[in-house]
Amino acid sequence: MRCIADTAPARGASPLPPSRPAVSLRGFQENDLPSIATIVADALHERYDPSLYASLSAEWPDGFLVAADAHDEPVGFLLGVNQVEGEARVLMFAVERNRRTQGIGALLMDTFFERCRARRFRRVTLEVRVSNATAIRFYTKYRYSVIDLLRTYYSDGENGYHMARDI
Repeated sequence: MRCIADTAPARGASPLPPSRPAVSLRGFQENDLPSIATIVADALHERYDPSLYASLSAEWPDGFLVAADAHDEPVGFLLGVNQVEGEARVLMFAVERNRRTQGIGALLMDTFFERCRARRFRRVTLEVRVSNATAIRFYTKYRYSVIDLLRTYYSDGENGYHMARDI
C-alpha cells in the first residue's frame, strides 16, 4: 500500500544502482552458517536453529542465494521457499549493515525473481516488521504490496506486514 511506503522519506530515485556490486552469488554452503547467523541476528533480530538453513536449502537449493565478497564470505543472502503451489516465499532476506545501499539486495532480489520465473511461479510473498520502513520502501520499489497485517507475528511480539507481488 502506498501509504505505508510514504511513512519514511525516500532515498534515491531507483531501486537499482547504475552498476552491480562487487560480490558473487552462489548457493548456500554449510560453512556459511556462522556468517549467516550473525547477519540474521543483526538484521532480522531473530535466532534460528542452525539445522533450519540446511534443511530449507535441501528443499529448494536454487532458492537460497548467498552474496559473497572477494574472500567468499557471505555478506547477504535471500532464503526462498516454495510451500504453496505456484508461489515462492521470501523467508529470510538480509544484507550486512555495512554493505547496504551497494546494490547487493537488488542483485539478490532480481536473481531470485529470475529463478522464480524459471519455475513458473506466479507470485512471491514475504513478511516484514511494521517498524522496518527501510525494508518496506525497498519492497515497494519492487512492486510488493501489503495484503495483510500479522498481529504479534515476530518472536518479540511485533506486528508484521504480509506483502506479495505477481511475477
